Amino acid sequence: MSIRDRADRTAAPGSSLDAARRTRELATAAGGGTADLLVVGLGATGAGVALDAAARGLDVVAVDAHDLAFGTSRWSSKLIHGGLRYLAAGQFDVAHESAVERGVLMTRTAPHLVAAQPFVLPLTPLVSRAQASLAWAGFRAGDMLRMAARTPRQVLPVPRRLTAAEARHLAPAVRAGGLRGGLLSWDGKVTDDARLVTALARTAAAHGARILTRARALELGSTGARFRDELTGEEGEIRARAVVNATGVWAGGLVDGFRVRPSRGTHLVLRSERLGALPAGLHIPVPGETNRFVLVLPQGDGRTYVGLTDEPVEGAIPDVPEVPETDIGFLLDVLGSVLDAPVRRDEVDGAFAGLRPLLDTSVPGGPDSVRTSDISRRHAVLTSPDGVVTVVGGKLTTYRRMAQDAVDAAVAARGLPAVPSPTAALPLVGAAAPEHLRDLPAPARLVRRYGTEAQAVLALAERDPALAEPVLPGHPVTRAELLWAARHEGALDPSDLVDRRTRIGLVPEDRAEALAVAAEILSRATPSGV
Repeated sequence: MSIRDRADRTAAPGSSLDAARRTRELATAAGGGTADLLVVGLGATGAGVALDAAARGLDVVAVDAHDLAFGTSRWSSKLIHGGLRYLAAGQFDVAHESAVERGVLMTRTAPHLVAAQPFVLPLTPLVSRAQASLAWAGFRAGDMLRMAARTPRQVLPVPRRLTAAEARHLAPAVRAGGLRGGLLSWDGKVTDDARLVTALARTAAAHGARILTRARALELGSTGARFRDELTGEEGEIRARAVVNATGVWAGGLVDGFRVRPSRGTHLVLRSERLGALPAGLHIPVPGETNRFVLVLPQGDGRTYVGLTDEPVEGAIPDVPEVPETDIGFLLDVLGSVLDAPVRRDEVDGAFAGLRPLLDTSVPGGPDSVRTSDISRRHAVLTSPDGVVTVVGGKLTTYRRMAQDAVDAAVAARGLPAVPSPTAALPLVGAAAPEHLRDLPAPARLVRRYGTEAQAVLALAERDPALAEPVLPGHPVTRAELLWAARHEGALDPSDLVDRRTRIGLVPEDRAEALAVAAEILSRATPSGV
């Protein structure tokens, strides 16, 4: 076996996260030393901050009260947007930043996880010719963004018009009556948002960051945090020269001086056979809106997502948002406007909602009537009077730039010895050139989830054929993938495996059945790795 083949069949050096490593590194972090940077929150932004800082040579501790990607980062549309919506709203800087960051992910840092996704906008009788012309102009403008970001056409093809027959081929569930064609466009899609966060955290760990889940920050200050180990109940202190608050919609609970306006984005989960084969996703215009669509997103795992809403959330912020029936009804109504046979409520197998951490820029005491859908997705980096850096706003696509800006602010505020950010050219765990990924002797589905580590996951099943069995009948995730997650991806309990390292938990019935299998796999996982 060649050196490269041997490397492809093991975890990336230093990147494995498991229960034993967490115990050791938590004890070290709370042992009285002072880290350069403490990061609170391990969603995409927080994990990105940990990676950015560690890659600059800083000593990093990153904590989260729950698991990797426990909050907003696992509830996205799984899209890596090029910024078209922001361009239409006149937010040219946000649009360009989004297109650039999409290109970074697709061509340099995570080509195994982020690929091109085609979308069809069916030109039904509900879409006027004026609306179609406006949408086409938008797609052309989006292609100009792609060119400005220097993303090759081979990575993201150009948009084009479709005949009615072509539109039906790509979207066979769409009603044929009155269909006069379609518009084909492309955007980026991440295989799994939570897996992207896991890759970020593991890459940070490979650069020396201490990644500590189930460690809740109770109080933040300029010199660190008081925390509680959620597994043991013990409390302690982590000292650091700089602190970054990357807790998203919960950021205001740890640092005063700003307000977050959460916006709820809801998705439905359908069995893929309900809509039939979908070679492309769908853009379905929302009636009465000029620049808002419901998206149909085939996932390739037997499920299809339909989303999303953009509704303000008032009151206390829950750990796991609930999906109201009004959101489900809205999505079903818009979806039904283009289908031969509308989806019934009892055909919805699951639903999930995430909360976007939008920065509230309204004037205190003034009118508060701006819709959350109209609030800018531009991120902000704020430094409190005592020196805690908070990063809010933004979106999944731009996590890397948000992280870079947050670390820049912390370095400047505390005079930390750090080199410029290298993350725009730093491959994540599992990344490789597309031609190398295509040549890997592993199933394409595994390569899309694990990249160069797909062979190592496959090797587990080769050693023990029982691990090649699916976790659930008819679902592609195998027991080997759960074992890999426990040994290398920081999964500590069955819900980590079912809800975040895989997407099984999005369907309640599947989740209930899979939890028992996950518990069994965890019991046989060893902390020393493969």
